[in-house]
Amino acid sequence: MTWRVDTTRDGPRAVIRLAGRIRGENLADLERQIAGEAGSVVLDLDDVTLVDVDVVRFLARTEAAGTELRLCPPFVRAWIERERGAPWPR
Repeated sequence: MTWRVDTTRDGPRAVIRLAGRIRGENLADLERQIAGEAGSVVLDLDDVTLVDVDVVRFLARTEAAGTELRLCPPFVRAWIERERGAPWPR
């Protein structure tokens, strides 16, 4: 499995659950999925196992625009913070 995306509803919010290895080449599909949802969107990242720098930058931009990143793996969270200019945790 490379990556998988499933969408459910949590009241008025769409919960887009991502799983597997997500790469920059998958972002166009993910952006279409997000754009196709009415209302707010939550990205559930609990089953994400690998990302590349393009995905990290996309997640940082998406979160800054108001999308919730739910159950973000610690390695992804640390990388997002690093991309924003925060120092690596010691």
